[in-house]
Amino acid sequence: MKAAPSRTAIIRNALIATLLLFAMVSAVVAAGLVDGLDQQISAALVMTVDTAPSWWILFMQGVSWIGGGLPRWGIVILLCALVWHWCGPRCAAALGGASLIANFASSVLKMSFGRPRPDLVPHLDHVGSAAYPSGHATSAAVVYLLLAWLAPLRWRTAAWALAATMIIFNAFSRIMLGVHWASDIVGGTLLGAAFALLGAWWVGARRERNGGALRES
Repeated sequence: MKAAPSRTAIIRNALIATLLLFAMVSAVVAAGLVDGLDQQISAALVMTVDTAPSWWILFMQGVSWIGGGLPRWGIVILLCALVWHWCGPRCAAALGGASLIANFASSVLKMSFGRPRPDLVPHLDHVGSAAYPSGHATSAAVVYLLLAWLAPLRWRTAAWALAATMIIFNAFSRIMLGVHWASDIVGGTLLGAAFALLGAWWVGARRERNGGALRES
């Protein structure tokens, strides 16, 4: 009877599938095949100071502020301390390292693709780089998905709910503030998910070699 695949084998296969999907989305974006759809989505969601309540604009700007720059790295440091408490220094290193490398990869890919930002309305957030892939979406995916994978059993449901909330709110904020196309978000989320899977695989592979498992308390 064939043995069931190990957890790390499943994560490895998911990582390969996610990277392939990211490559496909990137090729489609580079070829301009989703430009029309991006235009339609942005036109439906984008906000302006004349059409949206000021409190809603401020809320979405706050969501974007949390997901980028110094606030993002402050959150990563705090979460690294949390996962260290949960399952040790290797988990903390995985979360911190995956976050840093994903951010670097996103920046390099932005320069490579050089995709212009949306210009439908004046931007409601400051931007200084190309559009694809979204750095905010990349960071949200890698940080919160990996946090959910590393969470002990009793916190896992809450961690996955947090991951879904942060990823979705980050996605909509960037489109609604007029600084990203929807496909930028899709690409960034896939990129971040790939690095989250890489971090989970790195932690799991070491645990399997040591004959142990992540703490499930």
